[in-house]
Amino acid sequence: MLEVKSLLNLLPNINESNFESNALQVFKWQAVHNVVYQSYLTHLSVDVAHIDSLNKIPFLPISFFKTHTVKTNEWLAEKVFESSGTTGLQASQHHVNNLDFYHLHAKRLFEQQFGSLNDTHILALLPSYLERDSSSLVSMVQYFIEQSNSAHSGFYLHNLEELATKLIELKKGQTKIVLFGVTFALLELAEQYQLDLSHITLIETGGMKGRREEVTREELYAVLRDRLNVEQIYSEYGMTELLSQAYGRNAIFTLPNTMRVLIREVSDPFSLAPNSRTGGINVVDLANIHTCSFIETQDLGRLNNDGSFEVLGRFDNSELRGCNLLIS
Repeated sequence: MLEVKSLLNLLPNINESNFESNALQVFKWQAVHNVVYQSYLTHLSVDVAHIDSLNKIPFLPISFFKTHTVKTNEWLAEKVFESSGTTGLQASQHHVNNLDFYHLHAKRLFEQQFGSLNDTHILALLPSYLERDSSSLVSMVQYFIEQSNSAHSGFYLHNLEELATKLIELKKGQTKIVLFGVTFALLELAEQYQLDLSHITLIETGGMKGRREEVTREELYAVLRDRLNVEQIYSEYGMTELLSQAYGRNAIFTLPNTMRVLIREVSDPFSLAPNSRTGGINVVDLANIHTCSFIETQDLGRLNNDGSFEVLGRFDNSELRGCNLLIS
């Protein structure tokens, strides 16, 4: 029987050599104790005992998080995250067993990429997310702000002038600056102010949120580089249904130790595509031990030979989501 607490404690030590064995252990646990996943596997006539490799695991379509409560075993949620989705469409819900675990796990993954949060200015331009209290991104960034020990850290809603002034002010110091920004708000900042942000770490979180017409990633980056003088633009790949995040530079993402991405064929969701071919993104997130660790997303992408991956857009007829990156 899988010891959930032991696995959670093991997550920082998951690596290439033990990822698959742990993923298989989680799969067999969730296949029995997750009612929604179990029903889905039964519908597919999957013999759980014969699943002996990561490539054979069936992935739960992400749409189930809209229509069902996805939990492994029964427990009361400490927090329920909801996707922003598109107006008029049903939001996904992710029931979180332990909010402290989510925050500490997100902090570990962030610090592996960008260094310690301590003595860092964390600025967040996330207006569409701040307008609701169920955003996983806001919860994560709020925790980062608290951990930064900086009186300058904070959220910005629509006060772009205040943010621009703060960025200019902080440039005079030596403390590291990280700016999280939703795509449409970063474009508005760039259109209204020409700034030199060559000294900051800019992380775009994707999404026009219905506020503007979609643009290509190249168009977005061209505007940000021209108007904000940022050469390296980082992105975050995370979503309501995942507890882990991947970060990438110039839209090429590096997987954290708790995640794996498999690419499925566009025409056959149960067949995997070879590296460098575009297909649907399947995500393994071992941090999702209390819900489902094997999620078939509606994102399109490709896996590179070095283990990095790219997000290239979304399937047709998929609603726009907060985690959506722009089509290149």
